[in-house]
Amino acid sequence: MPKSIKKEINRENLLNQGVTTLMGQGYHGTGLQEILDAVNIPKGSFYNYFGSKENFGAEVIQHYIDPFITQLAAHLQQSETDALSAIQLYFTELIAELEKNQFKGGCLLGNLMGEIGDTSEVCQKSLQSAVNRYRNLLQSGLAKAQQQGTVRLDKSAEDMADLLLNSWQGALLRMKIEKSSAPVKQCCNQLLGEFFRA
Repeated sequence: MPKSIKKEINRENLLNQGVTTLMGQGYHGTGLQEILDAVNIPKGSFYNYFGSKENFGAEVIQHYIDPFITQLAAHLQQSETDALSAIQLYFTELIAELEKNQFKGGCLLGNLMGEIGDTSEVCQKSLQSAVNRYRNLLQSGLAKAQQQGTVRLDKSAEDMADLLLNSWQGALLRMKIEKSSAPVKQCCNQLLGEFFRA
C-alpha cells in the first residue's frame, strides 16, 4: 500500500476513534494514548498528523459534522421532495438513530460547546465553523421552502435556521437527562410542523 494512502487511512482511523471517544468521555476525559492504542498508531505519528490535542479536537469536530451535512444536503437535493419535507425527513432519521442508541451521546458539538467552548480558542473556532456550516445549509433549505410556499415569509430563513439549531441543541440535552425522544420530537413538530409553516 502506498505510504500516502496508509497515512490517510491512519488519519481517518484516528478521527473516527476521536469522535467515538470524545462522544463517550468528553474532551478532558479523553487521553491521547487511549485513542492511539485503540487504532494501533504510535504517538510520534499522531503529532505528525495533528500537532496537538487541541488541533486534533478541532479536526474531530469537522469530521463529526461532515456526515450530517452530507445527509441533509442529500435530502435537500432530491427533486421529488419539497424542501420542508426534506428537512423533516432528515430530522426524523436523526431521532430514529438517537432512539436506536438509547439517547446516549447526544451531539458532540453540543457536548464540546458546554465543555471547552470558552476555554480552547482552536476548538471554539472549529465549533463556530461547524455550527455555521450546518446552520447555512438549514438556512438554504428553509429559503427554498419559502420559495416553494411551504414556509412563512415574515421570518427570515436565517432566523428560523438559528432558532431550529438552538432549539435542537437544547432538546438534545433534555433528551439525555430524560432518556426520551420527547424533547427532540417536540422541537421538530412545533417548529417544522407548525411555527415555520406558511
